[in-house]
Amino acid sequence: MSAAPPASSRAYPERPILGASIAVFRQGRVLLVKRAGPPFSSGYTLPGGLVEAGESLESAALRELREETGVSARICGFNRNVEIIDRDEAGKIRHHFVIASFAGEWTEGDSMPGPELCETVWVEPGSLSRFPCTPQIREVIESAETMIKARGTALKRGEA
Repeated sequence: MSAAPPASSRAYPERPILGASIAVFRQGRVLLVKRAGPPFSSGYTLPGGLVEAGESLESAALRELREETGVSARICGFNRNVEIIDRDEAGKIRHHFVIASFAGEWTEGDSMPGPELCETVWVEPGSLSRFPCTPQIREVIESAETMIKARGTALKRGEA
């Protein structure tokens, strides 16, 4: 039986790993990225990554968005936390991520995949079933889209 990787590794962590992501909307479409490596290799998900020490959750989400895709956005609000716990065949926790997910609106940049990604696509939220997505992504996008639409309605009425 081999020993678990060091605590600094993303696999077999001693404690949950904190990440941040953002559902970015542009003209009614949401930006999805296709992961190149584990966890969830080849799965479509939202841009995001690990929060660095001293970095706010919002800053981490926007930094990861720029680094991964070349896109910039404005955060419209906190969406929800997403918790991913993956166990191996022996029941040991292989991955445990807690991801703070935000909703945002595109401001600039053409999406291009960075080194950790295979692809970036702008997708109609209603067509997510055509993509092999990471766990919980459909619910996260649905609630982010509701938030963005409500914000747009409020702006049109001059409330925000």
